[in-house]
Amino acid sequence: MPLALCASSHSPLIGLHDPAADIADEVHAQLAGARAFVEEFDPELVLVFAPDHYNGFLYELMPSFCVGAAATSVGDYGLPKGPLPVDRDAAYALARHALESGVDVALSEAMQVDHGFVQPLLFLFGSVEKLPPLVPVFINCVAEPLGPASRARLLGEAAGRAMAESGKRVLIVGSGGLSHDPPVPRMQNATPEVAERITHGRNPTAEQRRVRESRTVAAAGEFASGSTDFHDLNPEFDAFVLDAFESGDTTAFDERSTDWFVEEGGHSAHEIRTWIAAYGALSTQGDYEMTRRYYRPIKEWFAGFAVTTALPKDTAQPKDTAQPKDTAQPKELAAQ
Repeated sequence: MPLALCASSHSPLIGLHDPAADIADEVHAQLAGARAFVEEFDPELVLVFAPDHYNGFLYELMPSFCVGAAATSVGDYGLPKGPLPVDRDAAYALARHALESGVDVALSEAMQVDHGFVQPLLFLFGSVEKLPPLVPVFINCVAEPLGPASRARLLGEAAGRAMAESGKRVLIVGSGGLSHDPPVPRMQNATPEVAERITHGRNPTAEQRRVRESRTVAAAGEFASGSTDFHDLNPEFDAFVLDAFESGDTTAFDERSTDWFVEEGGHSAHEIRTWIAAYGALSTQGDYEMTRRYYRPIKEWFAGFAVTTALPKDTAQPKDTAQPKDTAQPKELAAQ
């Protein structure tokens, strides 16, 4: 059965710390185009690969991958809070297929998800009430140690095969990246208070969440104003990533070390793993066509912000050549 894909960056700062109006309008126009793509495809099921930011998954138990058989949005950054429409049978089928394929996945009957899952769904469907049934798949992208990126590809391929067997039109969503390094805590240099929070701090109070989120907004202001305390955005790295997916080379990151992602794109560049899984899933249906490619580095959102859509080549429509495209050349990275 047909699969389609939309992979995009996310940023909880959208609407809280925006760039100039013309840039924000440009991004929203691209997201509207992606939404139209999804509406035309009319998915019966949505497979979402996304990270977490120490809201649902903490060091008390940190899996590399987890399939949600039920999921609830924690409602961070003012996003909707409450249960999401998960297809439990499809989630179990995916988990079984992944395990049979040699990919170890955890399974949750009470997954909590944050903006990494919810925001891209709102980009594409407008509201939680309009969501089709989902299969949420968590990929650890922040809590070290991290496994090789090739494992995300293998997970995606197993998921793609499982979805193809569902007999439904399945939209694959990848949420995260590209280059960015916002102030997400790291256990290696955490204070005792922060270490406790990222180990056991699920379900903070409203005031605790407000304080943390206000710090992120303040940090974005410093970054946009030129602070060098943060890893800069890297358009050349982002172009390398997008070129790999556009060319169909889903194995391009198999031999890249975890340090490489950090050095080139910042600690949160590991969220590209969600794209690796998503494009890996689509690739199980044969050659595909990237039908939309948009990119712009946006410091106000702490993100190399990208939006892509793709379809198997036998179902793809001609690419919209009017779409703005990044122009950075990745030759230096390709040579490494």
